[in-house]
Amino acid sequence: MKTGFERERSAGYMTNLAARLFARAMDRRLRGSGVSTGYLPVFFALADGTALSQKALTELAAVEQPTMAATLSRMERDGLVSRQVDPGDRRSSLFALTPLAMEKTDFIRDAVAEINGAATAALAPGEMPLFLDMLKRIVAVLEPES
Repeated sequence: MKTGFERERSAGYMTNLAARLFARAMDRRLRGSGVSTGYLPVFFALADGTALSQKALTELAAVEQPTMAATLSRMERDGLVSRQVDPGDRRSSLFALTPLAMEKTDFIRDAVAEINGAATAALAPGEMPLFLDMLKRIVAVLEPES
């Protein structure tokens, strides 16, 4: 019975499937490290030693405010981020990676590179820049709608 849906021809379906498979592979690779894939956007944003507000992290990660609040709470509980009062706005907090988290950044960087490398190994040499450019263009079109 034909339903009219061909998932292999749906950019949205295939992108979502790829994202879920990337997340599963990262979860397997990160197992036992005390880091989950949900923490990765925060690591990416703060790994250079920057301290950012929850609002800035929410925007960078492109997630809802409650999701970022829960992520930061778990990371704080796990000793991966510290919270300090924002000197520019005493009602706000700034978050930074702790020394424990900074010790994990090389491991995380290697894990991300390994999973990205394995996932994109099916691309022909030279296709990666084109692939990333296409994804950036799709994101640019959809981002204002979120």
